[in-house]
Amino acid sequence: MEHDASYKLLFAHTRMVEDLLRGFVHESWVRDVDYTTLERVSESQISDNLLDRRDDLIWRLRWGPQWIYLYLLLEFQSTVDPAMALRVLVYQGLLYQALLRAGQLSPTGKFPPVVPIVLYNGRGRWTAPRAVEDLFDPLPRSLTPYRPRLRYILLDEGRYTARQLAPLRNLVAALCRLENSRTPTDVQRVLTLLIDCLQAPEDDSLRRAFTVWLRRVVLPVRLPGMVIPEVQDLMEMHSMLAERVVEWTQEWKEQGLQQGLQQGLQQGQVQEARAMVLEALATHFVDLPPDIVTLVEAVEDRERLHALLRLAITSPTLDAWRAGLHQKV
Repeated sequence: MEHDASYKLLFAHTRMVEDLLRGFVHESWVRDVDYTTLERVSESQISDNLLDRRDDLIWRLRWGPQWIYLYLLLEFQSTVDPAMALRVLVYQGLLYQALLRAGQLSPTGKFPPVVPIVLYNGRGRWTAPRAVEDLFDPLPRSLTPYRPRLRYILLDEGRYTARQLAPLRNLVAALCRLENSRTPTDVQRVLTLLIDCLQAPEDDSLRRAFTVWLRRVVLPVRLPGMVIPEVQDLMEMHSMLAERVVEWTQEWKEQGLQQGLQQGLQQGQVQEARAMVLEALATHFVDLPPDIVTLVEAVEDRERLHALLRLAITSPTLDAWRAGLHQKV
């Protein structure tokens, strides 16, 4: 719920919606819209059924002489919804009913286009059909006119790599980089970009929205059990990370190594456990002598590998690791 609310707060700002369209919707109509006309559709203009979709946002903007409506579905689920295209079809129909009741049709009495956009930040990649017609079995030609047609735009944040996102001076690209961050150093790097992009006084609200999301959602997930200071601004967040980045990066790595090892041991993946031990040693001591690598590669016992990992994390020097090896393992 905290994540949903934070995203709704972020995408309640016109700059986020504009950057979403400019950076991630690669369709020709995006070049021809008037971004100065972006405006939220108020809750009084939509149906009670749509109000139940409290995590979604509806925007509109001018495309030539007519309005285009953007329906942003903010999905924060760990599993892919195979029927998302059907859900989008239902929501779009409800929005058209609301527009009809409100008399918000074109001068000729026609409906405006509604562009559904699904934002997804689940762990696995999105695999569900993006077109509602793909939910149907093959039909004879005489029945295809009765099959509904609709396609939604998908932003699967985890699909983008840092190499793809880093060159973009785009707030939604920064959001994706923060979602995909692995260390406090990664977060700090993106914070530098956000501070540079959000300097104007009119960006105060958006700066606060990013700060709240980072403090309440991003950092607690990556640093469970750590006390996150109540910083109020991106500059304070940047300074706080700069002070603690070495300490937190180390703890972040150690937590990841421990979690990865536990998963590997549960699955009986001794090779993965060996890799975790070698990664921990390389993180602490950089260059590993060949005999150390040979020793770790020769270990077959999972409990011994677990002990080797703990020793690698806690030893201040490689010599201390060697000395403790014979005493503790």
